[in-house]
Amino acid sequence: MTKILLVQGANMVWLGKREPELYGTTTATELDALMRDRAAALSVELDIFYANIEGEAISHIYQSVKDGIDGILMNPAGFTYAGYALRDCIRAVSLPYVEVHMTNIERRGTRSVLAPAANGVVYGLGISSYVRGLDALLDVIGDSA
Repeated sequence: MTKILLVQGANMVWLGKREPELYGTTTATELDALMRDRAAALSVELDIFYANIEGEAISHIYQSVKDGIDGILMNPAGFTYAGYALRDCIRAVSLPYVEVHMTNIERRGTRSVLAPAANGVVYGLGISSYVRGLDALLDVIGDSA
């Protein structure tokens, strides 16, 4: 069974409460349920990890690689702007990585420092960015198998 790690970056735990005009009213719990349902439908094992501290995300990624994950799906959120150590971790593990953002970060004038390490980036589609990102990640994993 394919194993995917979904990393939710800084501030994502507050989804549905924080800036609903940008991110909508779907809560983190609701998004988790949606993603678990999608993963189950695809026969994929999904580990979801929230981190407000970059080092915790890095440690969890390295441990997940030791535990046999096949790919990483991540919304770096607050790490988007300055997550250079997280980017280096993604490069070091050399696994398929797809980055997702709910908003169109380009329209908002934001550049992701992690995007250069990604196989692909899905943004601007709200919650659908996650579903499409998971599908894209599975395509990348399938292409590299």
